[in-house]
This record gives sequence, structure tokens and C-alpha cells, in this order.
Amino acid sequence: MLVQYQSGTQTRRVPSLRDAEPEAFVEIHPHIAATYGIGAGDWVALRTRRGRIRLKARLTSSMRLDTVFVPFHWGGPGRANTLTNDALDPDSKIPEFKVAAVAIEKASIAQEQETP
Repeated sequence: MLVQYQSGTQTRRVPSLRDAEPEAFVEIHPHIAATYGIGAGDWVALRTRRGRIRLKARLTSSMRLDTVFVPFHWGGPGRANTLTNDALDPDSKIPEFKVAAVAIEKASIAQEQETP
């Protein structure tokens, strides 16, 4: 399987990897997606106190019901770290980039027509 590695700083330069995954996405369990009226490939807005991003939905039954997943390999409008907290662990000084509570909504028709 072709996938981006780490932050994608090197692998995003590989044409076959870039072609295999050309844009950011959010993985959501199908039951949760149905709750919000979201189907596979629909635009989804994720929002936290720190920001909002818009990505296409990928329905994945292996996802936990209380979790959505956004890979961090893309910049721009699908940049996952727009949503995350930059607080540092007091001991390791590592930013808290991997966990954030998000609000989910299906993007409106006007939002879908915007450039992602």
C-alpha cells in the first residue's frame, strides 16, 4: 500500500504517493457519519476552539465511534494541526498535537463550492 510517511515532508514529493492520496481527508465511522447526514466523499467541517478545517469524508467501519482521524501530512485548508492544541508536555516539551475534541458538521452547499 502506498502511503505518506511521517509528516510527508519527503514523501509528498513522490508522484505516485501524491497521486494515490492527493488531498487531506477525515475518517469517520459510518454510524457517526450517518448521524450527521454525511456520506462517503462529502465535504465535512471539523471545528475546535483553535480553528476549522474542511475535508472529504472517508467512511471506515474500523474507526472507533468516539474518534475521527485526520492525517497530518497536508498543509493548507486540510491542515490537521489547525485544530490542535500547542500546549507542551511539562516533562518532554512535546506539543499536544495528536488529540483534540472536535465538532463535526456536513459542509453546506456554499462551503462545498469553495476551494478546499
